[in-house]
Parts: sequence; structure tokens; C-alpha cells
Amino acid sequence: MYQPPELNPDIAPLIAALNPAQKEAVTAPPEHRLVLAGAGSGKTRVLVHRIAWLVAVENISPHSILAVTFTNKAAAEMRGRIEQLLNVPVRTMWVGTFHGIAHRMLRLHWREAKLPQNFQILDADDQQRLVKRILRSLDMPEEQWPPKQVTAYINAQKDEGRRPQSLQDQGDYAQRQLVRAYTAYQVQCESAGLVDFAELLLRAFELCRDVPEIQAHYRARFRHILVDEFQDTNTLQYAWLRVLAGERGVLFAVGDDDQSIYSWRGAKVENMVRLAKDFPGTEVIRLEQNYRSTGTILKAANALIAKNSSRLGKNLWTEDGEGAPIQLYAAFNEYDEAEFVVNRMREHLDGRARYSDLAVLYRSNAQSRVLEEVLIRQRLPYRIYGGLRFFERMEVKDALAYLRLVSNRDDDGSFERTVNTPARGIGATTIERLRQIAREGGVSLWKAAVGAGPALGRSAGNLKQFLDLIEGLARDTAGEPLSKIMDLTIERSGLRAHYQKEKGEQAESRLENLDELINASRSFERPPEDDELDPLNSFLAHAALEAGEGQALAGEDSVQLMTLHSAKGLEFPIVFMVGVENGLFPNQRALDEGSLEEERRLCYVGITRARQQLYLSYAEVRRVHGVEQIGSPSIFLRDIPPECVVETRPRAGILRPSFAGGARSSGAGYGGGGYSSREPRPRYGEGYNLQRTPITNAPAYGGFKLGAQVRHVKFGEGTIVSFDGDGERTQVEVRFRNAGTKRLMLSQAKLEAV
Repeated sequence: MYQPPELNPDIAPLIAALNPAQKEAVTAPPEHRLVLAGAGSGKTRVLVHRIAWLVAVENISPHSILAVTFTNKAAAEMRGRIEQLLNVPVRTMWVGTFHGIAHRMLRLHWREAKLPQNFQILDADDQQRLVKRILRSLDMPEEQWPPKQVTAYINAQKDEGRRPQSLQDQGDYAQRQLVRAYTAYQVQCESAGLVDFAELLLRAFELCRDVPEIQAHYRARFRHILVDEFQDTNTLQYAWLRVLAGERGVLFAVGDDDQSIYSWRGAKVENMVRLAKDFPGTEVIRLEQNYRSTGTILKAANALIAKNSSRLGKNLWTEDGEGAPIQLYAAFNEYDEAEFVVNRMREHLDGRARYSDLAVLYRSNAQSRVLEEVLIRQRLPYRIYGGLRFFERMEVKDALAYLRLVSNRDDDGSFERTVNTPARGIGATTIERLRQIAREGGVSLWKAAVGAGPALGRSAGNLKQFLDLIEGLARDTAGEPLSKIMDLTIERSGLRAHYQKEKGEQAESRLENLDELINASRSFERPPEDDELDPLNSFLAHAALEAGEGQALAGEDSVQLMTLHSAKGLEFPIVFMVGVENGLFPNQRALDEGSLEEERRLCYVGITRARQQLYLSYAEVRRVHGVEQIGSPSIFLRDIPPECVVETRPRAGILRPSFAGGARSSGAGYGGGGYSSREPRPRYGEGYNLQRTPITNAPAYGGFKLGAQVRHVKFGEGTIVSFDGDGERTQVEVRFRNAGTKRLMLSQAKLEAV
């Protein structure tokens, strides 16, 4: 029988601070465990304390631990917290993302992995460029074979562990062409020493599966494998973990099947169920105490997700109070909805809230436009979470492409990006001629350019200058500090002079980004240790991995706008979930196919982002793809217990939700886009109905109210659906019966009340 070791005095207070379920997970015997960690239940805390427990109490060597997560941010946080708990440096520990761990392994065993020592990582943008070149070389027109779709196909095959040669011909022409493109793409990557993100994982998996010495080495080394966000693992990642664990490795997986929302990326929530079958004796521990949200929010989330049948099951709870009720608003259209959101924001900002306390979540990116329009008009600072990161910006990628070409002349993607950036008189015709020479000779574009000579006509001299530039950079920067290499590259390439010639704020921003790139390179100026890369290749790998992540940059205090998928892992005091209507959320495809479980999990994720106050809203009329559509409340609203919700009354006589059983809505006073909620919460009922309820105290604009029936001399009769501006500049949007929706100047429209 397992006897827990005596507690180290240094770690005893840390363990005592855990709740019972967390303590059970952290101090469990060194056997397979699946920790079902609900939203806000402290999963990262459990993971890092488990590592500290293994090292400080079980006397496991830090070198025997492999800890894997999905984002660089999460990996950095994990490393920092482990270092803080153990008070030892963790640089030599294998703690990182799946891609980062795979990259590290391939750098150490490049020969066994059949890669060149200085192989380069293709980020998503460069991969797309390469696929476009491949399609052109195969005479596959982009109109028929969109590069994005072909790239997605290639990545999907790799995520499933399939090489081109393993794909059987099923007699389907389209599939045959895609396999042809995949084959040509892989040949090009092999010859140029390029590895895309999916290839990192596939190559590392094959290395561990097919090379007995490597497999034996890592199975003996990594006796304890800890995995974060286990519900997001795909087929290949799970297979890799199984190979690494073997028969003797101990797997400690932390995840939440209720937050599995990335099936479109290849994530397999069923891996959580498979775990118990593939790792016999796996014990399940549930973390259900929530430290984020109020009791009301958790009750709503629990009731919603309970409708999913294929789940392992848990029930979130909190020791904190019930909190404020969820507010539900039925808007007339998307403008009314946006005005409600912004005016509610102003109420919170007039209190003690900061801009960054406020987040708006939506199902589709297209929903942000109207919200942005109203936020701009109301002068509220905002940002779209998930915008371009530093390493994704054009000028930064250009400078890094020069570095990559200096490091690896056979990198065709970097060659094409830099050869005429800035412009050197090397046009598309010359590039196409080089491609032809490269294809015929089976060489890289660089080798083709070196051997082409006068065959390129007038461009030959310009091309020779470019080749001399790269060779000179390689010669003059050898042995120099990385920041100096970066500075010389930016100067000699002409990038700095190019942007200095431009005018305006954008040019200034680009120059600042180039300067910041030099600053960023300085943090890599240290002698490499043991299995580490040299500073240049380490920096290039860091840039490629960071660019592939797509997380938002920290910025000024501002309202946060984001998709529900982007919101995972975040939390905010006040959350607005907009567009909660059938056809939008859940989306129409899910409704048509009856596949609602992932959409419901996405709704669960959205609800559990809120800490103190949650607003839900839907529009009865919404313009989708340029067409006005009549909406209905999302079926997910029926899953939320009515006692958790208070209705915020709309501003005019329009369809609005009402609780059955005679419950009342709030509506003590107009708040400028909805009413303040000061009345008692509604009693428990059977769900939501739709009733037409006239409201007489909505504000008037030029004598007209939202929802009023009007007549226009040209367009006929219609309904007022929104107002913009004030005074003589007020614009009115009217949905006419026969003429569609028109936006008119109220002072000039000569509308008559019907």
C-alpha cells in the first residue's frame, strides 16, 4: 500500500493552502491521474504544485519531468511558478508547449530525424506562400484549389499522423489532387530544410516511435509526464504522449471536457475518455470549487452544460455569495443591442469599473463592426483581442526573413520575401524564371540565382547585388552579438531607409517596430548551454513559435472585444455575451446537423468568463450578409434556470422575452439603451416566451420613438429601428414594408406618424 512520504517543511504550508480536492490531486500516489478541472478551479495551481510535490517530497529528479501545455504564455507562467515554488532555476527542465518540446527534441536529434542541422521553422504565413508556389508549379489554379484549403488539408493529414505515401487512392479526383499537392509540398520542404508547425509534432512523434534508441532514452528519462488542457489534444499529440509514456511512465493529465471547443483545429475531446482505457488504473479527480464566478453564474453554467450527454460530469460551486442576477436584453436589432451594451458600460464606468474590466464576447467576428461603430461614437477606447502580434507584423517578418536567408541560403520562402523587398528591380518575371530553373535543376532558388548569370538579362546585375548583400551580411556578422547582427541586417537590407522615405504614423510605427526587434534580440545574447541553440537560431525559432500563437498584445486600459473562442482562459468582472440567438449562437450549421454539444460547451465557456456580472442579449432583427433576418432567442437560454435571470426591458413596443408564471421584468428607469434593473428578480418559471408588450416611456427623438410606425412620401410605411446622433444631425433607420431598410436624416425625411 502506498505510504505518502514525510512532508518537507518548506512545502507543507503550500499544501495546507490547497482545498481538499486540490490537495488530493497534488499529493496523489505517483500513478496515472486525470484531473477534471472545472472553469476557475485552480488547474494551473494544481499542476505546478504537483510538480513541486514530485520534486520536493517524492524526490523525483526535475530532469525526469516533462510538462506540456498549449501556449507560450501558459508555459512561461508554469515555469515561473515552478521556479518560485522550488526556488531553483527551471531552464534545464522540459516545460513548454507541444511545439516547443518537439522543436527542442528535433534540434538535439536532427540526424536521427533526417533533418539538416540548421532546419528552419515555417510560420503560418510562410507556409501559405510556399503552398501557393507549389500550386502554381502543379498548374492547379487558385480559383479551383484555394491555397488556404490546401494548406488546411496538409496540416490536417499531419495532425492525424498521415504522410502522403500512406494516403490510399480512393478513386476521388479531388483527393488525388490534394495528395499530389501534399507530396510536392513535402518534397520542397525536405529539399529546403523547412519544417512547418504540424511537421514539428509529426517528425518528433516519428522520431520517438521509429528510432529504438531515442524511444528508450526518453522513456527512461521522462518518468512523469504532466499535460495541461488535455481536452485540446489532437490525435497526433495523444499518440506522441502514449509513445513517450510507454509501459512505465506516469501520466498526470489536467483538463475539462466541458471546455473542449477546438474540434475544428483537430482537438479530440474523446481523448479524455480513451485515457482510462489506454492507461489502465487511471483515477479521476474532480476540481469543482470555483474561485472566479458568483453562485448565480455557476448555477446557470451548470444547468446549461448538464444538457450535454457525452461528458464525464462535474458541478461547479463557490463559497462566495449568490451575486447579481444575469441580465437578459431583447434588442430590436444589432444597433439597439450595441447601444444597450455601451450604455450599460457607461453605468459601470461611472462606478468603480475600469475599461479593461469590461469584455464583449460574440460568436462571429463579423459581429464586432456595429459594436465598434457605437464604441467609437461614444468615445470609449477598445481593442479587438487577438490582433496582430509583434512577430506577425510585415516589417518584422521582412527583417527576420533576411536573417533566415543568412542562416540558410536554401530557404526559398525567405528568398522570395527578401529578393525584391525593398524594390531592387527584380520583378515577377525574373522570379518565375528562377523558379523554372530551380525546378528543372532540382535546386533551391538561391542556387538557381547563383548559376543563372546572364540568362536573366537586365535583372542579372540587380540579382547579383542581392546575392552579394546576403553573402556580405553573413561574412561581416560572423561572431557578432545578435543585436548587432539584427541592426546591420536592417540597415544594409535597406528596410530602414525604405520606411524613412515614407511619411505618416504608419511609417513611424514600422521604424519603431524595427528598433524594438533589435531590443528583442538582445535577450538572446548569452552563451548557449548544453543542448541549447546558438543565439541566432534560438531567436529565429522563438519568433516563429510566437508568431504562430496569435494571442493579443497587452495594451492601454480599454474595453475588450473578442470571439468566444478567443475568450477561453480569460476572465473579466463584467461580461456581455451578444447575439445569443438561433442561427448565430448556436450557429445554423449546428442547428441543421443537430450537433449542439460543442456549441453548448462554447456557451458554457462564455458564461464562466464572468466574475461578477453577466449580460446576455439577442436581436429580433439582425442584418446578416447584407440581409435583414428575424431572429429568435437561442435555445441555450431555455437551459438557464429562470431564477438566475432578470429581464432588462427593451425600449419600445417590440417582441421581448418574458418569464412564464407571471414573473416581472425589471424597468425602474430608462438607462439609455435598456432600463436599470432595480426591481425584484422573477420567480422560477418554465422558461422564456415571446410577448408583444408596448412600452410608453421610451425617449423620443424629434417626436418619434424607437419602434414607432411611420410613413414616408416615397418609401411608404415602416418601423423605426434605430437612431444615430443628436439634434439636427440625428439619423433614423427605418425598415419599410416594401422598400427595405433606409437610413435617413430625421430633420429632412418628413416622416409622418401612422
